[in-house]
Amino acid sequence: MKYEIVELEEKVVAGIKVKTTNQDGKAIQDIGSTWQKLFTKGIYEEIPHKVNSKTIGLYTEYEGDYTKPYTFIAGLEVSKELEMNKYMVSKVIPKGKYAKFVIIGDVQNSVGQAWKEIWSLNLKRNYNCDFEEYQNNSEDMQKQEIHIYIGLKD
Repeated sequence: MKYEIVELEEKVVAGIKVKTTNQDGKAIQDIGSTWQKLFTKGIYEEIPHKVNSKTIGLYTEYEGDYTKPYTFIAGLEVSKELEMNKYMVSKVIPKGKYAKFVIIGDVQNSVGQAWKEIWSLNLKRNYNCDFEEYQNNSEDMQKQEIHIYIGLKD
C-alpha cells in the first residue's frame, strides 16, 4: 500500500465522540452510528468556526495500540478549540510527521479495507492521533477521495 510521509501543522477538530474498540466488530457499529448522529441530529450544522466542509474521523486517546480501546470523533476542522458542551467536543491534532494514504472509493468498504492494510504495515506509529479526511469532491459515493493520516514517531 503506497503512502507518503508528510509534516502537518496543528489542526483542531470539533464533533461528537464515542469510546470504542476494534474487537468483535464493535468499532464498525459505533463509528457508523456516530457519523449518522452527526448528520441526522443537526450537530454538523451547529459546529461553529468551520475551516472547510471536509469531514474528519479522528482516532485518539488510544489505550495502547489499535487492538485496545480508543476514542473516535466524527467532526470537522475548526479554527479554534470549542467550549465543551453536553454532546460536542474538540481535540487538537498535534503538528508532526504523518504517513498519508490516499484512498478512492466507497466511504465504508474502501476505508475499512485500507485500515486492515495499514494495520499490517510496519509503521512506527505514535498512537496519539490518526485521522481520515473526507475530501467531499465527488457526487459519486463509490468514488470518494479520502486521505488517511497515521501519526508517526519522530
